[in-house]
Amino acid sequence: MRIIVTFLYRMGVFCMGKEVLVIEDEISIQRILQYELTQSGFLVDLATDGDEGLKKALSHDYDVILLDVMLPKRDGFSVCRELRKQNNSTYVVMLSARDDEFDRILGLDVGADDYMTKPFSLREVISKIKAIIRRLDMKLDSSEQKKWALNYYKLKLDQNRFEVSVAGETIDFTLKEYELLAFLIENKGKALSRDTLLDRLWGVEYYGETRVVDVHIFKIRDKLKPYGIKIKTIRGVGYMLEDEAHD
Repeated sequence: MRIIVTFLYRMGVFCMGKEVLVIEDEISIQRILQYELTQSGFLVDLATDGDEGLKKALSHDYDVILLDVMLPKRDGFSVCRELRKQNNSTYVVMLSARDDEFDRILGLDVGADDYMTKPFSLREVISKIKAIIRRLDMKLDSSEQKKWALNYYKLKLDQNRFEVSVAGETIDFTLKEYELLAFLIENKGKALSRDTLLDRLWGVEYYGETRVVDVHIFKIRDKLKPYGIKIKTIRGVGYMLEDEAHD
């Protein structure tokens, strides 16, 4: 069955009807992405500047947003920051011609889930988006088989709405941060390597580096600090949440 499902994903069957917003001002790149995504079964919407892209992203429920950094009127960092401020949790992949670590960290810091540098191969882009859709669909399917909520210490994770809360107060988490925290809770008491986290949460199709894990852990720690919840660093390995019995 797993082989059949994988084959159907590669054929684009499960991408049919999935919607991608491409916010890109370079028309040549925009048209190529539109063509390749459409050929893979996606429905594609376009925006050529930051203001237009933000307006569309807030007015429609897309599955994935491809967001260029250098845009007219409003840059990609500003667009992403505003989306998260408005509690829009759509999966955002930032696109940039700049490959320095500062821009990568800034992109993640304003709420992006992933970051790709130009020039990129179209095959890589399509593969990444298919992997994102697959993980989102699998999480939605599995949520029907799991408990309605995942609990840890003072935290409650709503597995249907992908929300994190403490005593009824919702904490602002991006989808990727939610996935990472949920995985840590599901594996509490276990030391998880950066490679394991990268593979399980970003997928084997991810072409990045383990630094992206560290950035997300830092952001989660900052959000959980007021509630006394700590993610332990296991030197030379990765990260771990203590079993609640040891708290």
